[in-house]
Amino acid sequence: MTTPWLSIVGIGEDGLPGLGTAARAAISDAEVVFGGSRHLALAASAISGEARPWLPPFSASIDAIITLRGRKVCVLASGDPFHHGVGATLARHIDASQMRVFPHPSSFSLAAARLGWPLQDVLALSLHGRPLDLIRPHLHPGARILALTSDEHGPAALAKLLSEAGFGISIVTVLEALGGPNETVRSHVAMNFALTDINPLNICAISVVALPGARILPLTPGLDDALFEHDGQITKREIRALTIAALAPRRGELLWDIGAGSGSIAIEWMLADPSLSAIAVEADPERAARISRNASAFGVPALKLVIGTAPAALENLEPPHAIFIGGGGSDPGMLDAAIAALRPGGRLVANAVTLEMEALLLARHAEQGGNLTRFSVERADAIGGMAGWKPARSIVQWVWVKP
Repeated sequence: MTTPWLSIVGIGEDGLPGLGTAARAAISDAEVVFGGSRHLALAASAISGEARPWLPPFSASIDAIITLRGRKVCVLASGDPFHHGVGATLARHIDASQMRVFPHPSSFSLAAARLGWPLQDVLALSLHGRPLDLIRPHLHPGARILALTSDEHGPAALAKLLSEAGFGISIVTVLEALGGPNETVRSHVAMNFALTDINPLNICAISVVALPGARILPLTPGLDDALFEHDGQITKREIRALTIAALAPRRGELLWDIGAGSGSIAIEWMLADPSLSAIAVEADPERAARISRNASAFGVPALKLVIGTAPAALENLEPPHAIFIGGGGSDPGMLDAAIAALRPGGRLVANAVTLEMEALLLARHAEQGGNLTRFSVERADAIGGMAGWKPARSIVQWVWVKP
């Protein structure tokens, strides 16, 4: 049986008094103790070995910990080490059987306890070192969000984002230095946010209230076209919903959106689950810039953008689990490159709006099988003083699964 050599101790603002006997012993018995300068100061009276502050870059400290394998090492972490903490990083390099972990209540748990919010009904979101735009998909009336920020400027920036997105009367409660002697809890309406002297260690509790016209992103695929910035090069909402269904996103998968236009397919793919990722390939620089803006506005800033023309632009990209090809392309070489790159069992969905692309898909369907479907959408429109049906361009869709 493996003997644990690494201890990971979650410590709060209350320092050593908030730790149990076993956690204190793990600190005292360690030959080397790693942690941030604040954590090392909180635990200073218990440290008998060498205290080492984190090195820049952080990966250097991970390497240093691994080189000490077999010796008694302790890592100090904020709150729960496995909730957006260093524990998850270490577990990618060190087997759990070699660790002893002593969790402390996380900032999320402490904030929920102070507010009387049932944690299972709350969205816990870490924005520490991450774009604030990540909160956008979660802004729904009545939602309760706990958002961990990076520093003292985070709460005001969040309040500004809420106000600009139409949620200005939401209540933003800033909880600072939770669990310590300087703990403070203060609330403001987002649009009138004026808190100052905020502790860098803070978490924001947001009670979301929407004003008329607020930018609410529905949870279903097929979002309103008007939510996207586009120049007409966009897969329309009805076809987009059918396309996302055909792409069938599964947890942790990567999509290539080739000829991305406005990026709507890649964006809705990523909105389906936080674990999903996408690469948007677009040749036009103006459209590429538009995709980037859309990704931020929809709260998926991690969407990767490749500016270039397929198939050349596809070289050296991570192999995808699914590929979408928009309606205007008709290059057999691009389709061949996409099929070659697709992982076994991956899905390819290609939409045709031109006769040339339709002919290519008809031929590929005859050669390789798959499903071929034609979609037609008609919308009511004015005809003089009355109304009638106005058809949109029909779409031919080929869906193929790689053996």
